Amino acid sequence: MNASELEAAAALARQLRVDSIRCSTSAGSGHPTSSLSAADLIAVLATRHLRYDWSNPKLATNDHLVFSKGHASPLLYALYRAVGVVDETELIDTYRRFGARLQGHPTPELPWVDLATGSLGQGIAASVGIALAGSRLDRLDYRVWVLCGDSELAEGSVWEALDKAGYYRLANFVAIVDVNRLGQRGPTELGWDLDAYAARVSAFGCAPFTVDGHDLEAIDEALAKASSSGQPSVVLARTLKGKGVAEVEDKEGWHGTALKPELAERAVAELGGPSSIRVSSPPPPKGNPAVTPNPAAKLDVPRYELGTRIATRRAYGGALAALSARPEVVVLDAEVGNSTGSEAFLAVAPERYFETFISEQLMVAAAGGLAARGYLPFAATFGAFFSRAFDFVRMLGISGLRVRLAGSHAGVEIGADGPSQMALEDLAAMRAVHGSVVLYPSDATSAVALTIAMADAPALAYLRTTRGAYPVLYGPEETFAIGGAKVLRSSEHDAVTLAGAGVTVHEALAAADILAAEGIAARVVDCYSVKPVDSATLVSSVEATSGRIVVAEDHYPEGGLGEAVLSALCRAGTAPACAHLAVRGLSCSGTPEELLDAAGISAVHIADAARSLVEVR
Repeated sequence: MNASELEAAAALARQLRVDSIRCSTSAGSGHPTSSLSAADLIAVLATRHLRYDWSNPKLATNDHLVFSKGHASPLLYALYRAVGVVDETELIDTYRRFGARLQGHPTPELPWVDLATGSLGQGIAASVGIALAGSRLDRLDYRVWVLCGDSELAEGSVWEALDKAGYYRLANFVAIVDVNRLGQRGPTELGWDLDAYAARVSAFGCAPFTVDGHDLEAIDEALAKASSSGQPSVVLARTLKGKGVAEVEDKEGWHGTALKPELAERAVAELGGPSSIRVSSPPPPKGNPAVTPNPAAKLDVPRYELGTRIATRRAYGGALAALSARPEVVVLDAEVGNSTGSEAFLAVAPERYFETFISEQLMVAAAGGLAARGYLPFAATFGAFFSRAFDFVRMLGISGLRVRLAGSHAGVEIGADGPSQMALEDLAAMRAVHGSVVLYPSDATSAVALTIAMADAPALAYLRTTRGAYPVLYGPEETFAIGGAKVLRSSEHDAVTLAGAGVTVHEALAAADILAAEGIAARVVDCYSVKPVDSATLVSSVEATSGRIVVAEDHYPEGGLGEAVLSALCRAGTAPACAHLAVRGLSCSGTPEELLDAAGISAVHIADAARSLVEVR
């Protein structure tokens, strides 16, 4: 950097600090001290290394800037003012206000934000997905810069991310860690021990670069080296929290605390007062993505004969293989592709298959990064193990990203593996995510159709699949719409509705046979769309069966199919006589048949519940 460039960067850093204080003080909340520590890093990055056309945020060749340290949003928004995409009034008068787009933590409501951040340890993992898109799919020369705080380096997801960045040799990935020593409560685990951080970074296959985070020339040199190292890099910058304001600099107790007006006035004066510097970033390189989406591609859809016993997880794999005709479809799996069915995609499109190993948090976050680049990611593991990645799933909902998750080996039906492997909470968790679609097919035909249908769902979608092989119930021409249900058995004399999803559909059909032998006609409804649930079909079925319904699910009673069905009926003003059969105790090892019966959700229990309702009414 020459003298004028150095002075320009210093002036910008001062303005970023001043604006971070002004907007947070005006709002009465925020994280100004966390923003002050990283201002020098962002000033140099934005003017010297971040290749970005701010007037065209969707440009394919733009670099990406992700604030994993999302609470430092005052700094990010101050940068937006400096590059001219946010004006002073919006920054100072609307930050953190109701209805404003400058929220407390960044969201994609802002076109320069790829995905929502703020839950620490997530931005760096999502950035691995963006970097994978650039290096393996887009094949464009953009870089992914991610600003992290040192506190979040205690999160395991950070090291999952660096491990996979190293494994995939993502030379376009640069993490910048603001090592300011102070977390929310007090000092961080390692403080300013940059050597310890560097050793850990190296162990995960990334190149560490240590630097004084307030030496502008040294920052410039470190960023240049990191971006040209030929491997994923981590810049470890020693900084002072609250840098530039003597009354708060490197002092505990100031995290997440806006400066009071009197202190803010003194701090702004100490930093030289407000300014209106405008800067630009280096231009992005030229180029076009190597992949052009083709959502209308012709698919070679698997077909199954009625009665053939096929596991829905295998049908999911067959549908993925068919979806490989769409070049935007990518698949991630957590080292269980031979069980989830995902490896069927690996066989036909290995260049779009990413093995994340047993790193479910990274898998979900990286899927979000790929989706932010316009790809259509399908990510799979056992349904139970999405629970450890749930925070990442909920952030996909906040970001509105079109990620497709598939959870196999669900419910007590899995058998001898025991309760640690049984997903019995997954429907409730996935239903709770903003904007989600939740699907649970009962046979191979519906599993294929719903996998293909969820490819075009507007936001997050989750497909629950079954371990065991069950008879095909539907012919190959049957269609399945998200939000629908199928009436598998009905007559004019039906006395009770039996509603199930997945494995309990087969149990409900068997229960209907038991009841028929006793002269009781039962209507069987396959509620394959758990969210949104088919209210119209449920209401008409309950009305046709004198207000009686039995709901059976291979899931805990809280938040699953039963509550979805009853909520829909309640909203429709229908008050049925209902029996809700669900897994209410802790399961154990056994055969699927033994476990379904022990849980009270097998055919004989469904028939008993239906019989009781008919006798009562």
